[in-house]
Amino acid sequence: MQKLHLVMGGRVKDPRGLEYTDLKSLDIVGVFPDYDSAEDAWRASAQRTVDDAEMKYVIVHLHRLLEPELPSDTTTK
Repeated sequence: MQKLHLVMGGRVKDPRGLEYTDLKSLDIVGVFPDYDSAEDAWRASAQRTVDDAEMKYVIVHLHRLLEPELPSDTTTK
């Protein structure tokens, strides 16, 4: 099964949360075919904005959203 991952980021109200302040200006880095490549993209994007505490990048597990009925495999990313 293909495990798609979305990497995105933007300005958040609180660095401890995930409430983005301007959805129109989200940085959609891309969709990746596996966790490792998504993590590489996330790391590069997050590193680029490391000095800005209000910028936050995340990895979204699209495969879990697309097929929620599948059992969660905790041994894979």
